[in-house]
Amino acid sequence: MTKAEKFTAIVLAAGSGKRMNSKVHKQYLTVAGKPVLYYALRAFEQSEVSEIVLVTGAGEEAYCRKEIIEKYGLKKVAAVVPGGRERYHSVYEGLCAARGADYVLIHDGARPMVDEDIIRRSMEAVKRYGACAAGMPVKDTIKLSDEDGFAEQTPERSKLWQIQTPQSFSYPLILGAYQKMLLNEDDAITDDAMVVERITEQKVKLIEGSYRNIKITTPDDLVVAETYLQSASL
Repeated sequence: MTKAEKFTAIVLAAGSGKRMNSKVHKQYLTVAGKPVLYYALRAFEQSEVSEIVLVTGAGEEAYCRKEIIEKYGLKKVAAVVPGGRERYHSVYEGLCAARGADYVLIHDGARPMVDEDIIRRSMEAVKRYGACAAGMPVKDTIKLSDEDGFAEQTPERSKLWQIQTPQSFSYPLILGAYQKMLLNEDDAITDDAMVVERITEQKVKLIEGSYRNIKITTPDDLVVAETYLQSASL
């Protein structure tokens, strides 16, 4: 009998959310009656992924277990681990806890609108391409500015994507890329696809996410997410 391939979702909840202007970290703020983080975990709980690794801020593991995982009956969370100083440190801690996976889907816990379709497309694409990132074509014209804030260049809009999560990879590929990157840490790294792009020769396939798959960053985003979640429950 062929061994079933193991997909592990790594959900990141270690950020502080400075732009939210709140003492409560953004992933724990309440939207439509539940914490932002709950919605991302629920989406993976209801998906075909094998298990979930939750990466929290230091000292927040017990809170997450009691107030989110146990409270809402989330059964696929196999590990809760503390993150590191930067996002890429937290991802690496999640990768270490995901040993045994064939593929990993790395997702920001502050994106509550991830859904079954995005997760399914990610799982299908990572099996085919080895590396993929959810995103959507940009709607607006984008300008590159010079150091003084003057428009310097207008990239061709048809080739521009706004990148989201999950970003999904063959486990050996992403683990090896992170191990090499951490030897000479690069603070310019902003997402997992960049690690693969800079360290390996693997191309990252862009796949359809959703314009609703927003990241909670500012108070305005909470209002938008509340509207989306309420409409989804109608």
